[in-house]
Formats: sequence, structure tokens, C-alpha cells
Amino acid sequence: MRTRTNTTAILANAILFLLLLMPFTLRAEGASEYIAIRKQGSGRIAIALDKTMAKGGQEVQWASSVDATIKGGLDFTGLFNLLQAPANMHDAQGGALNFTALNSVGAEIYTGGTMTRQAGKAALDMEVYDALSGKQMMKRSYSGDEKQLRSMGLRFCADLVELLTGKRPQLFDSRIVYVSKRSGISISDFDGQNVEHITSGRQISMNPALSPDGNYLAWTDFTSGRSDLYIRNLATKTTVAVGKPGVSIAPCWRNGSDEVAVTLSFEGDHEIYLVKPNGTISRRLTNSRGIDVSPTFSPDGSKMAFVSQRSGPPQIFIQDLQGGGARRLTFSGSYNTQPSWSPAGDKIAYSSAQKNGEINIFTINTDGSGLLQLTGGSKYNESPSWSPDGSMIVFMSTRSGGRRLFMMNADGTNQRPMALGDGEQQQPSWIKGR
Repeated sequence: MRTRTNTTAILANAILFLLLLMPFTLRAEGASEYIAIRKQGSGRIAIALDKTMAKGGQEVQWASSVDATIKGGLDFTGLFNLLQAPANMHDAQGGALNFTALNSVGAEIYTGGTMTRQAGKAALDMEVYDALSGKQMMKRSYSGDEKQLRSMGLRFCADLVELLTGKRPQLFDSRIVYVSKRSGISISDFDGQNVEHITSGRQISMNPALSPDGNYLAWTDFTSGRSDLYIRNLATKTTVAVGKPGVSIAPCWRNGSDEVAVTLSFEGDHEIYLVKPNGTISRRLTNSRGIDVSPTFSPDGSKMAFVSQRSGPPQIFIQDLQGGGARRLTFSGSYNTQPSWSPAGDKIAYSSAQKNGEINIFTINTDGSGLLQLTGGSKYNESPSWSPDGSMIVFMSTRSGGRRLFMMNADGTNQRPMALGDGEQQQPSWIKGR
């Protein structure tokens, strides 16, 4: 049984952590620049999805599974208006396509395919047509065993988006790490599928951060009664702790390196340091009075944005890691935190407390221009994190009651909840797949 002193220490550390990293919720409770799929002046692409044809038996089940994956994957992007192919899509023999029927439902693109069994494996043949001209735009084949059906469907989604945008999407093999109130730190696919639990819900674990290569997970843990930085090798399942006295919070991996940045207070003030995967300190990055916390890095790792109280209430600063001084980035709003640097390197998303009591997510160009509010009228919206291709942002919102993860396009459109089941989730971080 914990002693009264130990319990008090845990609560004190937890409160300090929340004050530093989640000040908004504590106080309140107590796009297109990356994907150019749309034609000028139009909305989403109207695409007719035909059922994948199969002769019978297990192939029918495979086809149904792939259809569900493709529909979910394309819908997730927010780029398409999904239409059901009309019943008279094919001629009596099930061959020639009826493009007049497609035009009658307003389809611009048509997709359909067949599922067969070849050498015991699933074989998927997919076709894409311009519904207006009847011209075939793409024909691809995919094969694999039953466990690879989801992968096959998502590969087609990626091929289709690349065909229509000229850019290979990085959504469909990406992963999101987050904190679940029920099950601790968890990792899922981009759409909430294939959830893997890393820590127990009985642990007090927060701010998970996956390394860019997906090999390491860093997080802050309060199980010992103080804030400890843990780093786990996900392949070997070995975990090391950065055993420094004082605060150890808010890890973020530096792009282009094997180092994780974290706020430590063992030298007195709360400063940001780089730490190796084995737990040793590499170098100190900040040296200023006041709390420096929540680092995030430019795509090439040469610059760091972070939150600092050096000029008063929390604001976002940018620092050149090659010796340049820090410059203040945000001036609108008196309480700005939780920055996330975009994969394209031109924007930073962050959370800001509003005078009306809301917490909203904004983006700003790295030169301080182009301030854009993405959320509004929906209670508390925090912890933004960019998708690997910069087309979307995952964030935490309380608009539906408890804390849940939501998605939106990079311009703030198409905001919707992630399908992660019951329970509360928070502090998401989005990375490339491995």
C-alpha cells in the first residue's frame, strides 16, 4: 500500500504536468495546400463504387471485405462523394459498362473489380474509369492471402488517390499513438483499426511519442510517484528510464536523428534537452528563465518550435538549432501551446485558449503570417498532430461529451470522430507506418 507521502507526491507531480501540458482543459473544467484533387470551383469528387464481383464461395466473402476497406479508406480522406453504382451498371452479360447510367447519378469516376482465387490466394483486379468520357484511367491487380485483404484494399485506395492527385498519399500505412483512459498508451492504424495496447490503463502514462522510424516509443510516466521519461524499443520490448531528479515531460523525437527532446528540470529551470534512446543526455537546447516545454521539429530537424513563458503567458517560439536565437511566433491570443510542425515545413498547428471559454486549434505559417482558425463552437479542441502527408490533422475534442479523438482536413473542413470504440482518448501523435 502506498504511503500518504507517496500518494501526495504522485498528485503533486500529476498536477504540475497538467499545468504545463494541458492548461486549457484544467482551467476550463476546473486545404487543400497539400492535396489538389478538386477541379476549380467544385467540391468533392463524385465516385461510384461498384461491388467487387466474385463467382461464389470464399471469394464472395473476400470481395465483401475488400469493398468495405475501399469504401472506408476513400471516405476517410474526405476527398470523395461516395456513390453506389446504379443497378443497371452492366449489360445483361455483366460485361460492358453503362456510362449513361453513371451520368444519371452524377458520377465523375467509376471503380469496380473482380475477386478470384489463384493458387490459394486472393487475386483482386480493379479498374477505374472516367465516367464522363468512358475512358479507362487505371487497371491494377493485387494478390495476397486472407490476412492481406485489408492491405490490398488500402493499396488500391492509395493508387487511386495518387492517380487523381499526382501525389502518393501516406495516410493508408500510417499509425496514431494516443492515450486511452481505459487501456493506457495505444497505437492504431490511421482509421482506428488494429489497436495495440502498449501500457496498462492502471499506469499513469501521458504524452506518448513515436520515433520517426517507428522503432521507439517515449512517454512520461507517473507510476513511480514522479514524472519519469520512459523510452521503449518496440522490437525488443526493452524499456529504459531517464533517471533525472525533478520534472521529465513532453517528449518529441527530432526528425533526422535518433534523439528525443524532452523538458527536464534537474538543473533547476525547466529546459529542453535532447536524449538518446539509451537514456543518456545528448545536449541542452534551451537556456532561458521560465518554463520551456512541448518541442516539435521542422521536417529536416534543423529548427524547433516550443512553448515558453519567457515573455509572460505561454507563447510559441521557433529556434534554429545551429546556434540561432529563439524568435516569438504567436502574438494573437494570450495562451498558446501544443505546437505541431507540418510535414511540408511551412505551417505550425497549435491550441489556443479563447476569451469565450473555448479551446481552439489554429495554424500559422512559420514566418508568422497566415493565421487560420480551424475549430470553433465545439468546446475544447487540443493536441493537434499532422498526418504524414500534411493533408489532415488528428486532435482531441470534447464536443461529444468526454475527450475523444477527431480528424479534420488541413484546412479545418470535414471534422469527424475517429472510430476507436468506447472510452476517452487524448494526446494523439501521427506518424508514418513502418
